[in-house]
Formats: sequence, structure tokens, C-alpha cells
Amino acid sequence: MSALPSVKLIDGKATAARVLAEVRAQVQELRQGGVQPSLAVVLVGADAASQVYVRNKVLRAEEVGIRSLEHRLPADTTQAHLLTLIDRLNRDPEVNGILVQLPLPAHIDEHFVLQAISPLKDVDGFHSENVGGLAQGRDVLTPCTPNGCMRLLRDACGELRGKHAVVVGRSNIVGKPMAALLLQADCTVTVVHSRSRDLPALCRQADILVAAVGKPRLIGADWLKPGAVVIDVGINRVDDGGHSRLVGDVDFAAALPQVAGITPVPGGVGPMTIAYLMKNTLLALDLQQQAAHQERTACLSPC
Repeated sequence: MSALPSVKLIDGKATAARVLAEVRAQVQELRQGGVQPSLAVVLVGADAASQVYVRNKVLRAEEVGIRSLEHRLPADTTQAHLLTLIDRLNRDPEVNGILVQLPLPAHIDEHFVLQAISPLKDVDGFHSENVGGLAQGRDVLTPCTPNGCMRLLRDACGELRGKHAVVVGRSNIVGKPMAALLLQADCTVTVVHSRSRDLPALCRQADILVAAVGKPRLIGADWLKPGAVVIDVGINRVDDGGHSRLVGDVDFAAALPQVAGITPVPGGVGPMTIAYLMKNTLLALDLQQQAAHQERTACLSPC
């Protein structure tokens, strides 16, 4: 059997490496000007998956020259103590980005904690001010995974204007911001979800399909228009013949023969999320510098 054409595979690892190289070059330039970007990562508790995610984020930061500040707190940390730490990080001018690793222990109000992070340091893009800014098309910090998906799409498709994009899933972390970013790129956007009628028919309209529902192999080949570009955000662990493996929300093997491009799982969207966390840290620094300049200008202006 002949090998499947590699042009169909949208390689997230390779694209993430290019993004990290871009970030590394920007950091070097900033350092030459006496500026050291820094990212504070807060982990509450000892969740095994969260520890892996934090370790990977810290490693990527070190690779590109961003100073990482780890704050590991015990699982019984009070919400008040966590909020005190966030307030201190907000006021520290040497901290450019703040990331609180989710999930938090059950006794801590996740929404309240995320709202306590300064919008200018909210590198996850979860603060309400950033969510609203994204909807309005303002220059704000936006979630890393949708940003990474947009880079993959632009590299794979070139011009996105006028394409019909279908986003499967309406989560606050991926689905909704993904739809907003696609609208900014002048796509026609449809968001489908668990209450949508005739999901396969809606998905078959897509020039671009972004799957983010967390259901293994939900989307088969019969849901896809021939020549579509598929971004599979889903990461699902399944038992496959007695072996545990990761699969996406799209049936990769079935979809591959008829699509123009598709991200594999793993190795597709995942690496882009951390790469764009690094980019968001530099964007946060830039936004903070702009805000400081505006404040100085206002102080110098006559009343």
C-alpha cells in the first residue's frame, strides 16, 4: 500500500517549533534592550496531569528565554491565600504573565480566581474583560488553543476570508473564542453543539471544521465535505485492543482520504497551545508597556 500523502497532515509539532523560534528571537531582542519577560505559573494541589502540564510550560519558557516563576501551593490552600498571591503578582512589575493551572481544588471558586488576575497579565485569556474584548475585536489576550488553531489554519489554507467554518462545541475555552477569531478572519461561522439538529448535515457544509467536544471519533468521514480542512482539538484516551491510546474527536483514519488537511492527535493542536502561551506572555508585556506609556502621557498632559 502506498504511503498517505504527507501534505494532508497539518503538523502541529513543526509549526509550534517555528512559533517558539519566533518567540525566542523576540525575547533575545527584548533582553538586548534590558527587558526580561517573565511568566508566573501557579499550581494548587498535586494533580498528576496538572503537574505534567506545568512542567511542560516551564520547560518551554526556559527554552525561549522567558523567566518562569513557579508557585506550588498545597491542596488545602485557602482561596484567600491564593487571591493574596495573585494580588502580589498583579502588582509586581517584573511579572508579565500569570497562569493559574486548572482545575483548582473544589473548595476554591475557579471563576472568582480567574477574575482576580489582571486582564493585562491574563495569558490564558479567560478574564471577562479579555473575553469581551475578543468579541468586540479589540487587541486583547485571547485563549492559547484557539490562537494556535488559527495559526495552523492560516499556514494550511492561506487566505481564510469567505470560507465557511463550522465549530463543533461551544466551550468558553475553545468553541466560543474560536468562533470569534474565525469571524475576525472574515469567515462565515456556524457553531454546532449537543442541541443542534442534524449535526452531520451542518458539518458537511464546512470548508473548515474545528472539532472541540471531547467525544472520541464522533465525527466520521460522512460528516465531512470532500476537500475540507479539519482541526481536531479533542484529546481522548481510549482502550484500543487492550492498549491505551489518544484519539481526537474526528475519526482520523476514515477522514484522511477525503480531506485537504487534518491535524493528527497527538501532535496537532496540543503543541500549539503551549507555543501560544509563550506568545501571549510577550503580548502581555507589550500591552503593559502600552498602558504604562499611556499613563505617563496622561500625567504629562495639561489638565
